[in-house]
Amino acid sequence: MSRLKELRNYVDSELNMLTDEDKRNSAFVHLYGVSLAATIIAKKRGLDPELASMAAMMHDLHAYKSGSYDDHAHKGAELARKILDELKLTDEAETETIYSAIYHHDDKLVTDSPMDEVLKDADVIHHTLNDPSKAIKEKEQLRYDKLCAEFGM
Repeated sequence: MSRLKELRNYVDSELNMLTDEDKRNSAFVHLYGVSLAATIIAKKRGLDPELASMAAMMHDLHAYKSGSYDDHAHKGAELARKILDELKLTDEAETETIYSAIYHHDDKLVTDSPMDEVLKDADVIHHTLNDPSKAIKEKEQLRYDKLCAEFGM
């Protein structure tokens, strides 16, 4: 089994414990949607698509499990580190790359490392394109505009 599939199985089992069906469904849609977007963006930018997808699969897991978005990026990065250590899917450098991407993913107005930027951009893609009738958040507008230019949309 690939390590991405193993991680997805783990995340699926965590999400399946959510009792609210609507929240559970939203969690699946968001994590898998951001994961796909991260894979595409990473591939286009010459970065590791598997690591990008893995980071995306866990980026909001803490928020879904806890029911709180308070400091969710930082707490989520810690949760991701624990999961990766438990599952032994990554080496130390890969774990740090994933940790950093999750840790910084909510800082949409700041530019960080290339992989951090992949996760931020994937999150914005899903926020804006999953339901195009919703207004784009002010903190995501500039990033969205740059993504549209990058992808010729």
